[in-house]
Amino acid sequence: QVQLVESGGGSVQSGGSLRLSCAASGRISSFSAMGWYRQAPGKQREMVAVITSGGSTNYADSVKGRFTISRDNAKDTMYLQMNSLKPEDTAVYYCNAVLFINDYWGQGTQVTVSS
Repeated sequence: QVQLVESGGGSVQSGGSLRLSCAASGRISSFSAMGWYRQAPGKQREMVAVITSGGSTNYADSVKGRFTISRDNAKDTMYLQMNSLKPEDTAVYYCNAVLFINDYWGQGTQVTVSS
């Protein structure tokens, strides 16, 4: 069973930065992909950024140029560097990992951006 634990959320003013971390109980090098998703109140969960085991990345259009996803296999941790934050980035951010045919999710971390 894979466990994912997010950290790094918080409250920040518009234009500020935060870095989210996702620590995995397993070896993330074995995951075919990992990603960050977010869910704002009253909205569906959406993909923010994904990184494959080969290092390929994909971003939602709304965060391109502002967010950077990365992974440190030695620390079994994935990161999301978020710069130039906007109020519309306010949401609960979830870490996701894909191992074989299984999806695993963290418990989420709140990010609140005030104008």
